Amino acid sequence: MTALHSGGAPVIGLDLGGTKIAAALVADDGTVLARHSLPTPATAGAEAVLDALAKEARAVWVPGVTAIGVAAAGVIDPVTGTVTSATDTIRGWTGTALAAGLAARTGLPVACDNDVRAAAATELSGPGTRGDGPATTMIYAAVGTGVGGAVAVDGRMLHGAAGIAGHLGHLPSPEAEGLPCTCGATGHLEAIAAGPGITAHYTRMSGLPADRLERVAARAAEGEPHATAAIVLGARAVGRALGGLANTLGADRVVVGGGVPRIGARYLDALNSAFTAELMPPLRKLRPVPPRGGPDAAVLGAAALTRTLPLHHPHTTGAPR
Repeated sequence: MTALHSGGAPVIGLDLGGTKIAAALVADDGTVLARHSLPTPATAGAEAVLDALAKEARAVWVPGVTAIGVAAAGVIDPVTGTVTSATDTIRGWTGTALAAGLAARTGLPVACDNDVRAAAATELSGPGTRGDGPATTMIYAAVGTGVGGAVAVDGRMLHGAAGIAGHLGHLPSPEAEGLPCTCGATGHLEAIAAGPGITAHYTRMSGLPADRLERVAARAAEGEPHATAAIVLGARAVGRALGGLANTLGADRVVVGGGVPRIGARYLDALNSAFTAELMPPLRKLRPVPPRGGPDAAVLGAAALTRTLPLHHPHTTGAPR
């Protein structure tokens, strides 16, 4: 591990999720010069995933590329370059030497971080809610298959011990009392507010099977009361948690993204109402907003890691092998 990448040359940004790996060749000014993607071999084990990451890097590599940034699922410690904790979405991912493994396969230095945190960092460069400059204290929630998140204070993204800062899905939630969480504990926000949590709660209330959140959302749109109740409860749980965090941190920007908010007004109205009800008077004008970044946010955030986080170097450097 050495100093940060000094910039000037193009870098590669990799976004590793449970279903897809996206790669982008990114110029120094943030322009995406090339893109590629392939399915994540999530059930094949960590070594196969590292091989797939290296394959994606080769797909967009050009002479002069100097570094790779990886935005990856799981709890990532950027200092050690390891996956300190993860669910079974990617088999055997916990404990993987992500940076060292990819550097060895590509011959390029590697910086890595959690995928949500990398995408969230792109939100810090625009205006905040105060209208007088960039957001300084931000809470970013990604509500999808899980509930991920990131926190920035004084314009600096927090990592915390072992890279665990910002994992909002594991806040205690009264709405989830007694429900098992993917982390092995009970009563966490993710168990009631993530897509599978909302779907499971609908089934518990209605006794009717539902294999995915989209089906629950469709039934809610048709006026099915249990479907509506499950969606509203999950939204309120997120809103309450974010409102409490906003009070704690004195946030000037709260961003809510991910697939679940795409349910639409029914979900967002419940979330915003619960959020506002928690706010202390100085924050009463604060409202959650959608992410500014488009589909390239994660790969751009990954590329930016090479300028902000330590690089982990291979024993030799050169073009990807």
